[in-house]
Amino acid sequence: MFDKILIANRGEIACRVIKTARRMGIKTVAVFSDADKDALHVEMADEAVHLGPPAAAQSYLLIDKIVAACKATGAQAVHPGYGFLSERAAFPEALAAAGVTFIGPNPKAIEAMGDKIESKKFANAAKVSTVPGYLGVIEDPAHAVTIADEIGYPVMIKASAGGGGKGMRIAYSADEVAEGFARAKSEAASSFGDDRVFVEKFIVDPRHIEIQVLGDKHGNVIYLGERECSIQRRNQKVIEEAPSPLLDEATRRKMGEQACALARAVGYDSAGTVEFVAGQDRSFFFLEMNTRLQVEHPVTEMITGIDLVEQMIRVAAGEKLSISQEDVKLNGWAVESRVYAEDPTRNFMPSTGRLVSYRPPAEGQTGDVTVRNDTGVYEGGEISIYYDPMIAKLVTHAPTRLEAIDAQARALDAFAIEGIRHNIPFLSALMAHDRWKSGRLSTGFIAEEFPEGFRPIAPEGETAHLMAAVAAAIDHKLNLRKRGISGQMRAAAPVTFETDRVVMLGDQRFDVSVEDMAYATVVRFGEGHHHEVSSGWRPGEPVWQGTIDGAEVALQVRPLLNGVALSHAGAATQARVYTKREAELAALMPEKVAADTGKFLLCPMPGLVKSIAVKEGQEVKAGEALCIVEAMKMENVLRAEKDATVAKVLAKEGDSLAVDAVIIEFK
Repeated sequence: MFDKILIANRGEIACRVIKTARRMGIKTVAVFSDADKDALHVEMADEAVHLGPPAAAQSYLLIDKIVAACKATGAQAVHPGYGFLSERAAFPEALAAAGVTFIGPNPKAIEAMGDKIESKKFANAAKVSTVPGYLGVIEDPAHAVTIADEIGYPVMIKASAGGGGKGMRIAYSADEVAEGFARAKSEAASSFGDDRVFVEKFIVDPRHIEIQVLGDKHGNVIYLGERECSIQRRNQKVIEEAPSPLLDEATRRKMGEQACALARAVGYDSAGTVEFVAGQDRSFFFLEMNTRLQVEHPVTEMITGIDLVEQMIRVAAGEKLSISQEDVKLNGWAVESRVYAEDPTRNFMPSTGRLVSYRPPAEGQTGDVTVRNDTGVYEGGEISIYYDPMIAKLVTHAPTRLEAIDAQARALDAFAIEGIRHNIPFLSALMAHDRWKSGRLSTGFIAEEFPEGFRPIAPEGETAHLMAAVAAAIDHKLNLRKRGISGQMRAAAPVTFETDRVVMLGDQRFDVSVEDMAYATVVRFGEGHHHEVSSGWRPGEPVWQGTIDGAEVALQVRPLLNGVALSHAGAATQARVYTKREAELAALMPEKVAADTGKFLLCPMPGLVKSIAVKEGQEVKAGEALCIVEAMKMENVLRAEKDATVAKVLAKEGDSLAVDAVIIEFK
């Protein structure tokens, strides 16, 4: 077994590998760029080696620097994580030449299956069912359009060396093919150093199901069940689960056996994933094989009890698999949410900045429920523009699917992040969605259920009463604290103060009274019912956790003037708490009118201007591309919302812009 390994990656996956290595008694070496000098994975590792500037092409993608770091530290093996160099056959070849072991598949397997074009050719030759498409290299947009016309629309344009939704576009017309081809090639070059793309038929209303395989260097290959990753946005997975609510045991076995046959054919000898697109009728087609650890591997670990990173390390060290196919048992259900630094109310544009507050839910097992949080950040750390916007992967495991979903919803409510925008409200809304709960999934789920984008849900019904009760209880606690601090409660005679309040949730008004009892704080509503509220919450804590009428509840809390901002179960509101007189006066205050920004194109996220497509005085039509802004390895095309004439162009190619910076002014 190895004494020391180097992790050629960053963020949460580097931290994840370090945890397993530490448990196995193996020392670790981290690598880092200028942007990551204070990163969590650097702090966790036993040693760390600086690679270079923030851009991945000048740091994490430089094979010679990784090899040099191994030589300098005496690392005997390298775990590549996912992304970066994990699927580049040249990487394990260079390591082998330096006498360093690659914790992953052999280079021939990577070449055969890691390249999406070559893997499809190989699968066709092996009589594996594949999606119709053109497997040759496409040189220009005109060629891509010709191929798409022959296949039939819609089509998927994909980077050959891609992954993680980068270098991928769906096109429904010839114009979209031409533009998508250019964007996919550009993203592929910047993310993977390989700009080749291919075109295949896009299956309508599909489900994305993948099989986890595990092989060793002695010819043994097994599969560890499936994961469903159908909840996607921009071809990027958002929620994963294991097992899939679609599959029955017979289909699971067919997919697993096919995946293993494909892996054996290329001598696969590590953890890998065979991805399929499945129809609602359980028909399935081979998509690609990812010759690395997947982002969503924790859900498989939770239902099988198998540490995939440990197995990869043991296999790389030459050990035989200690697990046979008969040993693999699926236990319960696991759900994973990817927590991203992005603004779901602005079409999920990336968000950067400092994590002023980062308070994830407590990890561990309570009863039959387990909570796990894989992360690479910490409170006070910074989310930069250079890398993927993932903050954490929140995983819950329980005996049944609905129990795992309910546990995930509670964990999301207890997850507090401040300083940047994040997608937790959206994830919470998904957990409460009836279609998601019923398992009626497809990769078009988000586009179909949120066609106008995401807006925080306004609290209604019982949720509104719950949030009003918590707001009133918080206000009551703050009032008691203020009186204690000011000395108003120190009089010899008992002091009473008004406990009638008006809680405003936006335009909703609730007249309540608050009373402290020995067992709880009782919030009585004017219409007759009441809630018993109990919590150890203290002022300043970003999460309120307690019980309401005996049921456990968590809400995210942020202080406001005369109240608190609350988030719970996908609902968000600003709760203002007034005395009755204050409520009368507040009703007389004029409403603030938002500034008119209709004549400006604003930068929707912090990013780099890649190109400007218009000039001053130019007339543009609705839908016409105006500029391209790159953020976190994704290129975002900003388009005209209506016909207009360009008055001024206030940004230029190469500018780094803040959110809401003015790019173009219109007449």
